[in-house]
Amino acid sequence: MAHQAPLKYVFYMGATPEKVWEGFVSRGSNRIIFGGAELQADFKPGGSLAWVGAGPDGKPMTYVQGKVLRFEPPKVFQYTFAMGQNDKASRATIELVPETEATQVTVTHDN
Repeated sequence: MAHQAPLKYVFYMGATPEKVWEGFVSRGSNRIIFGGAELQADFKPGGSLAWVGAGPDGKPMTYVQGKVLRFEPPKVFQYTFAMGQNDKASRATIELVPETEATQVTVTHDN
């Protein structure tokens, strides 16, 4: 399989880095973003993370699982993730940089 270039997105949010950070790591925000699935994470390098929600039968199901690589609030959140039973993990890196009236958000997906 050929090597794929990283996907990199840069956008700006009219909020402080702390407020934007909260949107990425809070359970409430993640329930909204991920259709009711809850983020369960041990926010430290090597810690596990998972998005868990109700499966078709109503029982808890892990939709996404991974490991925390870097956790430096409110600047960098990097983790691996795999969907469902897939054993090939990808890496996501979220970087926040304060600007004059906004926060620059860079999201990179590689591996």
